Amino acid sequence: MAITSNLIIDQGTDFEAVIKLYSTNTSPLDLTNYNATAQLRKSYDSTTASGVFAVSIPIVTNGELYLTMAANSSTGLKYGRYVYDVLLTDTSTGVKTRAVEGIVTVMPSVTR
Repeated sequence: MAITSNLIIDQGTDFEAVIKLYSTNTSPLDLTNYNATAQLRKSYDSTTASGVFAVSIPIVTNGELYLTMAANSSTGLKYGRYVYDVLLTDTSTGVKTRAVEGIVTVMPSVTR
């Protein structure tokens, strides 16, 4: 079951969030041999992604995922609510797991 983590993106700015994942024994999840992808969409049934997060795992043994989006990408998002999730793929088995999901609120920009 995925954890829920809601995010706020300020339109037209660089965005970064760190999400910490834990194993069932409350130690950091070892992300060795995992790849991660993340998208946001206007609704669960949207056929196209509204945006894509870059996902990095800098230290595989500490369970941290870094989600980022550059300012030039967040500028293209219309203000409002979106849904997103992070999909982990075990590269050794091919098993896919939804690790994180939630709502993204894009706050409108005034300064251009």
